[in-house]
Amino acid sequence: MEKKNLFGKCPYVTAQKVLTGKWSMYIMHLLSDGPVRFNELQRRMPEEMTHTTLSRQLKTLEDEGLIIRREYQQIPPKVEYSLSEIGEKFRNVLTVLEAWGNEYIQYLNNKERPTE
Repeated sequence: MEKKNLFGKCPYVTAQKVLTGKWSMYIMHLLSDGPVRFNELQRRMPEEMTHTTLSRQLKTLEDEGLIIRREYQQIPPKVEYSLSEIGEKFRNVLTVLEAWGNEYIQYLNNKERPTE
């Protein structure tokens, strides 16, 4: 039986494929407040992340069209990242994921405490 390629056909497979990186959604969240410079992004990541790993993740998001890399011709060089037009539309998803994530955290907290 031949496997179907559902990318570009199924919204769930397409979204999952586009957001494959471990930190892609968190980076999108950080950029949802406006443009952020590379070093600031690296400082705001919740875990130690190498320059190479963050660069690779940003490049992937840029290739997928979700973020825009803007380079300013100045000394020292300045590069900012921001959400693209289609990336901006992901804000609603981030809001819903945040609400669900908070509910799940509450579920985990309640699960750890035995009922009296």
